[in-house]
Amino acid sequence: MGPVGITEPISLSGPSEFDVIKTQELEKFLADSGLFDIQEEAVLREEVLGRLDQIVKAWVKKISQAKGFNECFVKEANAKIFTFGSYRLGVHGPGADIDTVCVGPRHATREEDFFVELHNMLAEMPEVTELHPVPDAHVPVMKFKFSGVSVDLLYARLSLWVIPEELDMTKDSILQNVDEQTVRSLNGCRVTDKILQLVPNIQNFRVALIFMRFWAKQRGVYSNVSGFLGGINWALLVARVCQLYPNALPSMLVSRFFLIFSQWRWPNPVMLRSIEEGSLSLPVWDPRRNPRDRLHLMPIITPAYPCMNSSYNVSSSTLRVMTEEFQRGSRICEAMDINEADWNTLSEPYHFFESYKDYLEIDITAENEDDLRKWKGWVESRLRHLTLKVIERDTFGTLQCHPHPADFSNKTRKFHSCFFMGLQRKQGAPVNEVKLYDIRATVNDFTQLVGTYTMWKPGMEIQVSHVKQKNIPHFVFPGGVRHFQVTVSVDGKSRKRKRVEVDVDSMSLKKELDVHKANELTAPVKGSRESVNVSVINSSAEQVKVKVHPHTSCFQNGGLEELEPSELCAVFGRLQTARSKATKKPMIRLSLYSTIKAGGSSQ
Repeated sequence: MGPVGITEPISLSGPSEFDVIKTQELEKFLADSGLFDIQEEAVLREEVLGRLDQIVKAWVKKISQAKGFNECFVKEANAKIFTFGSYRLGVHGPGADIDTVCVGPRHATREEDFFVELHNMLAEMPEVTELHPVPDAHVPVMKFKFSGVSVDLLYARLSLWVIPEELDMTKDSILQNVDEQTVRSLNGCRVTDKILQLVPNIQNFRVALIFMRFWAKQRGVYSNVSGFLGGINWALLVARVCQLYPNALPSMLVSRFFLIFSQWRWPNPVMLRSIEEGSLSLPVWDPRRNPRDRLHLMPIITPAYPCMNSSYNVSSSTLRVMTEEFQRGSRICEAMDINEADWNTLSEPYHFFESYKDYLEIDITAENEDDLRKWKGWVESRLRHLTLKVIERDTFGTLQCHPHPADFSNKTRKFHSCFFMGLQRKQGAPVNEVKLYDIRATVNDFTQLVGTYTMWKPGMEIQVSHVKQKNIPHFVFPGGVRHFQVTVSVDGKSRKRKRVEVDVDSMSLKKELDVHKANELTAPVKGSRESVNVSVINSSAEQVKVKVHPHTSCFQNGGLEELEPSELCAVFGRLQTARSKATKKPMIRLSLYSTIKAGGSSQ
């Protein structure tokens, strides 16, 4: 097989014995983390896809008959379901959704037949739940669950009168005389197939991609809608590394991924093949001709015609976050090469709510669960206009936003959901000791945009507020309990020193302080199944002094077998973490409306 990609490989070397061992460890880590598909779920997904195919075939015959076509035409009328994304790539795991596209004939319209007639058919089926149409999205989609399996269904309207059962999606001719929404809807299938053609070893690609997807979710950088990267973006980046190291095993591919993209000079594009103009005169990504393409900060180009930038949502703030994560990953991979770190260390969850002093909280409410699901989907799809574009624009890039890709829900409030964004001043920007950012106009612009929702109903409201780290609501933390961390140093007879991070339950600690007792708390040691006993000695408004009583077994690894059980004292900052011990930053103050309804009025 000849060279694959737009450049020659960096290395053709095969795996070493160390690479084989590390790959075995990686595969065990993925299996232990439950990232491989379960047979029962795989069978269910196949059944769901088969059922969906039957439904769209019945749908197209029904609308063909309603439009007055003759009996022979109705009998030949056809539509077909194709998959794309993680399912088609073979990297999906338990509970994953299925990305699908319904390919229909020219007389089956998107606005009326797909989003009305097919929607109504699905709504009447008992196995279909949480049906949510998003016709105004960049790629119009219907989201729903079918027999408990999450499905995203797109629609592609071809110029053909009859859709052949053996339709070849790789041919450019199927794009002839179709609208932009159809081109974008077909792009997923065509790109997925092209990726699998362009990687030198599909199995190694899949294992590396499964890990990188998991890593991105753990580190909070997996979300296209939030301005980070989605599934197809990560697939394209991993595929490019596979091209550059065609004979490398998955462990080496992961290591080289971080090495390459920690040093990548954006906005130089990542491409799996050269961009082709094609014969259909469809627009392709070309910053030389298209001024809008020059604004893209992290271009990752799709390999199928028409070649597009798949990462147009990335902003300067989210690019900064991802670059820092790539650099962290590269450092840990270097430590793994000398056995000072492992796959758990590399994929440790990012502590978002310990990383900033200031946050933006966006709360949304609705009258019922169905309205909340639709309202949340709409607000989330528009959120980047507030956090990634408008704020950066209105503060001239001096205020950076880090969106959390997940939403949270306060169980004590009915039909509620909220999003959070970390805020910080751009490093190197000139500042005063106190800087006031007036973003009222920003919030107003955002609410006007949100207020254009065509399916808005009374009760759909949104509230935007500035929250300090110490006031982050407890419902965002696992189990509704906030944990602080203290790092203690342990000295044994051998005079060796080992750092141990201990999680302290804030509720239990508060209970200790409230009753003014020094009863011992049990706290887990980070990265270990062991625990230590922690007792409160005294406290002030700024810090708590605790005694840590280590169990000897906690510290036996790493040559500390001679450690004698002893009491250790550590200063415990109530809002201080390992990440926030840097030099004190200037205060950030925000001026904004506290409550905004969809129509843009303030309370």
